[in-house]
Amino acid sequence: MIPRDTYLRFLLHSKDKQIIKVISGVRRCGKSTLLEIYREHLLAKGVEPRQIIFINFEDISYENLQHYRSLYDYITTKLLPEKMNYIFLDEIQHVADFEKAVDSLFIKKNTDIYITGSNAYFMSGELATLLSGRYIELKMLPLSFREYCLGTDQAIPIPRKYVQYTEHGSFPYTLQYNGKTQAIRDYLDSLYNTVLIKDIVSRYRISDVMMLQSVTKFVFDSIGSQLSVSRIANTMTSAGRKIDSKTVEKYIRALTGSMMIYQANRYNIKGKQHLKTLEKYFVVDIGLRYMLLGKRHTDIGHILENVVYLELLRRGYSVYVGQIGDAEVDFVAMNGDGTTYLQVAASVRDNTTLRRELSSLQKISDHYPKLLLTLDDDPTADYDGIRRINGLDWLLGETK
Repeated sequence: MIPRDTYLRFLLHSKDKQIIKVISGVRRCGKSTLLEIYREHLLAKGVEPRQIIFINFEDISYENLQHYRSLYDYITTKLLPEKMNYIFLDEIQHVADFEKAVDSLFIKKNTDIYITGSNAYFMSGELATLLSGRYIELKMLPLSFREYCLGTDQAIPIPRKYVQYTEHGSFPYTLQYNGKTQAIRDYLDSLYNTVLIKDIVSRYRISDVMMLQSVTKFVFDSIGSQLSVSRIANTMTSAGRKIDSKTVEKYIRALTGSMMIYQANRYNIKGKQHLKTLEKYFVVDIGLRYMLLGKRHTDIGHILENVVYLELLRRGYSVYVGQIGDAEVDFVAMNGDGTTYLQVAASVRDNTTLRRELSSLQKISDHYPKLLLTLDDDPTADYDGIRRINGLDWLLGETK
């Protein structure tokens, strides 16, 4: 079982606090496995098995608990009055009016509640209404590159693992196929169609599934490029797939809500203002993109950019696309400790490319860290405060 240390630390930090812990994320990213890892940790630290109540509502054994009152009555009979009780409710969306049971359990002093649910339920923002002010959310992603490396043959060179990571994908279950490309593609195809049909089409009552697929492919093919709803609509209409901006906007909202894609808005670095146009989109898993579009040899830089963007999210940053004058900075990453600026390129061994990639960062006058990440296997270099480092080392946490 691959350790998910970042997410585990989040749960440990929130342990025993009177707040509902909600774990969300795209289907099959490892939410249920994380709960299993956490339960094992609790047991190893001395929590008694009878203090843990775990229910997976996809298990038919618990079908009789798919009503809030039945669920509440069942759990209250198992609560230990003099000890903390750890309650895990996996795939909670199967329970009608589940929030009534959760709220009633929440007000008890000796309950620590953890819930997961499919994005078909959570993605429309219903949690904010149902559990307003009573929960914190852990947003999970599939495996990071470091986690992927830990779960694969240690004899495989790191650059080769990166190729596999981008072609086979980062969903944990793909590792079960031991690099069998067709089996992995079949799995990703099934996962993609499940998200598209169950989490998007049925939820948003979308009738033109082929048009939704066309928009999805367009966005997948445009990772790292500035996009607007009108540009997508106009480009697709010109190519013979007539669609209006309102429909595109609806589809994009559904794709981001299902966590299939992520939107990075622009940020004016000099004026410290958030901009509302020409955002970029990134896909939750490059393997899904490869399955859908095939290999794009010219996209090496954009693929690395996508991988870096997701890693910044994992590390707790709010991530924007920087604008300074007429120049663009790939990422402005902000957290409570400050800001980091990042440029991402496949290679900067060509001096013209190096100067171009450095120029945007050189226009920034503050003293926050500035990084240039590439796939060049060259020694780390410093250009007047701008550090050029190997992107794979950065992804592995070997450099910061």
